Amino acid sequence: MKRVIVLLLVVFGFSVTFAQSSAKKLSEYNLEKRVAIQGYDPVSYFKQNKAIKGKKEIFTTYDGVIYQFSSAANKETFLKSPASFEPQYGGWCAYAMGSVGEKVEINPETFKIIDGKLYLFYNAYFNNTLKSWNKEEVSLKAKADTNWKKIIK
Repeated sequence: MKRVIVLLLVVFGFSVTFAQSSAKKLSEYNLEKRVAIQGYDPVSYFKQNKAIKGKKEIFTTYDGVIYQFSSAANKETFLKSPASFEPQYGGWCAYAMGSVGEKVEINPETFKIIDGKLYLFYNAYFNNTLKSWNKEEVSLKAKADTNWKKIIK
């Protein structure tokens, strides 16, 4: 009987944690109608080294967030390890997160892969923040990591 109670408590605890995690992502991540990366395929950044728009009919939901894919193969790759394809800082501009700790929109075609993680950047009106990020990457990344932890806690 004790084992059943303990098992139920563990399952309930996991469910509550999952629900909190999903709710936090939906409220803090850069999403449009729950869709991540403005519908771009998260796997394409890694496999094709370029931003490719996903197809609305090829999608999956992970932690309440919808991801779209350019191919069924990319979707299958994502499903094997979804967390490894999520953009850093909830899909907000990495430079802005590091420089001022704010959530700023991105251009999904301006990105960088660092240590196997996807970083996205604002790029409009003659302001490509990836260029600024590259000049101070180490310090900006450390600041962005700290700032994002404050937002997502």
